[in-house]
Amino acid sequence: MITGPTFEEMLHPQTIDSQVRADALAALDTDPLNPLNLYNITWRDGQNRTFFLVLPRELTGVAAPIVVLYGGRFPSGSHKVGAAYSVLLEKQLLGEVDPDLHTLVWPSTGNYGIGGAFIGCRMEYDSIVVLPEEMSQERFQRIESYGARIIRTAGSESNVKEIYDEVKRLRGSDPKIRILNQFEVMGNYRFHYHVTGNTLVELADELREAGIGAGKISAFVSAMGSAGTIAAGDRLKQVWHDHRIVGLEPIQCPTLYNNGYGAHEIQGIGDKHVTWIHNVFNMDALMCIDDMDALNGLRLFAEEAGRRALAERLGLDAALVEQLASLLGISGICNIIGAIKTARFYELTSDDVVATVATDGLERYDSVMAALREQQGALDEASALAIAEGVFRRAGTDWVLEGTRAARERWHNLKYYTWVEQQGKTVAELDAQRDPDWWRAHQAAVAEIDRRLMAQRGRR
Repeated sequence: MITGPTFEEMLHPQTIDSQVRADALAALDTDPLNPLNLYNITWRDGQNRTFFLVLPRELTGVAAPIVVLYGGRFPSGSHKVGAAYSVLLEKQLLGEVDPDLHTLVWPSTGNYGIGGAFIGCRMEYDSIVVLPEEMSQERFQRIESYGARIIRTAGSESNVKEIYDEVKRLRGSDPKIRILNQFEVMGNYRFHYHVTGNTLVELADELREAGIGAGKISAFVSAMGSAGTIAAGDRLKQVWHDHRIVGLEPIQCPTLYNNGYGAHEIQGIGDKHVTWIHNVFNMDALMCIDDMDALNGLRLFAEEAGRRALAERLGLDAALVEQLASLLGISGICNIIGAIKTARFYELTSDDVVATVATDGLERYDSVMAALREQQGALDEASALAIAEGVFRRAGTDWVLEGTRAARERWHNLKYYTWVEQQGKTVAELDAQRDPDWWRAHQAAVAEIDRRLMAQRGRR
């Protein structure tokens, strides 16, 4: 069976066998479908430098440094490939899936499905991605380019119930089907807890040495799709007990904010339910972001007039603007807006680093940006400056719900309707998540998974 790195090797790729690492790095650009690219699942480049950018204050308007980890250099162009790999690796090591016997189904609204197509096919599994039909055309094209099949379900980003219904049908139709559900399987949680979380822990010292912050991450901000990425905050809170974890969702679908529902345009988040793997008892605040702010914020980087205004009128470094233009997608803009709101809401200072992530890059949204230009016309300097001011520099502290004891209890209780009533979990299983030891046991499983993988290597 084909495998790749351990969790520890994803965190510290310099510990991978040097020849394997060199061959993998060579394949990243020259042979992107080579299974060696599994060893490029990491937040670090070939010189062991972390993939991050610090946003200039001219853009954010806040004193607190906002640091963005970007996933565009992962295989498949998104860090969600790490979650997909971790989920499949664990199931393979535990004997639950076999490429000679099983067909994998990857339920997704986008990047996890793309990652699943990449990972599943590189590890020689027949793979099916279940995806809402209204997602960007670039998503479908990339999934097919990796060799997976697609089943389109009704609706858009927030229509996860329809995905679950199709997955249930598939499971009952073929005994070879195995479901790798990112919303439920703890391998997704473990990748971000261990790899993303500890990457940020180590980055804090690097930033301090560069004169950025005081050697800690004061807040971690992430929108919830599967709620995998936000698990990094659980690790950060163990290192810094006053650390704050802030979740984001769309104003147009405020499920955790006020039990709301609806459709929205921030692809990759706001899936109208509370996922099984989300440790809501650790979340300190929930903030809502307008989907049009996220779309218009991306237009600022996607269109020449926007980039020119950022450089010439606001004083951003032109090379940085071009770099951001390639590395940010809709959900990344959403996360940046949320990070600015977090800095304002908590009145953070220049000592307080706020960290967030850019899941994917602009190349996945060319069709979305083209549709906006057709509807609204191309940006000019005045409209670009209005977006920069209104979306970023003046992002307010509206639509904020603090994680009080009552709010956390309600967030947890919302899991009942998806996971017990619809997906077959028991009340006892749901109640077990109230105990912090339940989460600690899943965190500790990282070492066991790594041990099993190393043992398998030894048998070869």
